[in-house]
Amino acid sequence: MSWRQERLSKLLKGSEPELSVREKYNKLALYEPYPKQKEFHSAGADYDERLLMAANQVGKTLAGSFEWAMHLTGRYPDWWKGHVFNGPVRLWAAGVTAESTRDTVQRILIGPPQLKDTWGTGAIPKVCLKDCAPARSLADALDTVVVKWGGDGDKGAQESILAFKSYERGREKWQGETLNGVWFDEEPPLDIYSEGRTRCQAQGGIVIITFTPLKGMSDVVRLFVSDAEAAKMRENARERLKRFN
Repeated sequence: MSWRQERLSKLLKGSEPELSVREKYNKLALYEPYPKQKEFHSAGADYDERLLMAANQVGKTLAGSFEWAMHLTGRYPDWWKGHVFNGPVRLWAAGVTAESTRDTVQRILIGPPQLKDTWGTGAIPKVCLKDCAPARSLADALDTVVVKWGGDGDKGAQESILAFKSYERGREKWQGETLNGVWFDEEPPLDIYSEGRTRCQAQGGIVIITFTPLKGMSDVVRLFVSDAEAAKMRENARERLKRFN
């Protein structure tokens, strides 16, 4: 991890005592992906479904949140080679439960849920946050967010819509919408994944998943990884363990 990645990680956790205004309210401008994250982003130019599967605490959710921030705001960095939307978007971001979505996905995109004065310190720049509608079922959770797209965040910008979802409420709660993209943070059930993918088909949208493979070769993993590829990954993991032991 580069010094810039370490700095950004500390900023998102609120562990840096002194922050400039730019660092505090425009973390998107600081995002510099490491090679695997960059490979994941760049694959969006060719594939409408992508999986970033890795161990805990290595930047999976970070990569998903900053990509979603770029699509919602239209602020793509010079190094960006991934998928580009040429106008405002409607996106969903989802986790396993409403609580985990609030405490992970919402926190990294918007800022600490319980501290409204700090909203805008996440991946989406504060100047781009136009409106945040609270969820009714969980304290400090958001239902939808209106994000300024283009116009450099000024009053001439258009509007993107971000909604937060969870898997716990079942497939029926995923029906009906037409979307530009769905981000699954942590592995979804196959029926939820299929429903989310369906929401994006009419617009030629994208689906991204970021998770640690706790369920082994599940139906969702098999959509992306063959048995032979899984065996090779296990062998590589064993070889790495040998070198450390």
